[in-house]
Amino acid sequence: MIDIVLVEPEIPHNTGAIARTCACTGARLHLVKPLGFDISDKYVKRCGLDYWPLVDLSVYEDLDDFFARHGDANLFLATTKAPRSYAEADLRGDVTLMFGKETAGLPLWLREKYRERCIRIPMISEARSLNLSNSAAILTYEALRQQGFPGLMGTGEMLAR
Repeated sequence: MIDIVLVEPEIPHNTGAIARTCACTGARLHLVKPLGFDISDKYVKRCGLDYWPLVDLSVYEDLDDFFARHGDANLFLATTKAPRSYAEADLRGDVTLMFGKETAGLPLWLREKYRERCIRIPMISEARSLNLSNSAAILTYEALRQQGFPGLMGTGEMLAR
């Protein structure tokens, strides 16, 4: 199972797009307050289209609430400040991918506490970061690739004969 955690997301379009990624992959979505929008916001719903019934969604009051309910086993923090690439991380099995808010990323105390679990997506030094929804999709599909795409390979009209 893959869990995607968004800490204080600010942009409804990003959360909606990530919800759609969750729906298409079977990943669970966790939102940590405060949210920069109402979860019923039309932009969140529009980006998620009609996939919302497929999303396993949980909302938490703060990070303490999240950790109290889930712990930190197999936690990976996505940050542009990480010392290593996501390609170096073992994302097999149950993993939790945590992302920070669009304008500030994850809190420093959290990055310091889990320094060895911080991973980044390689990019040129002049670029600040990728879009949050793109980053979540990249890391989710890398985890799925490492796991052999469980439950996802038996679809498509042009399956091999």
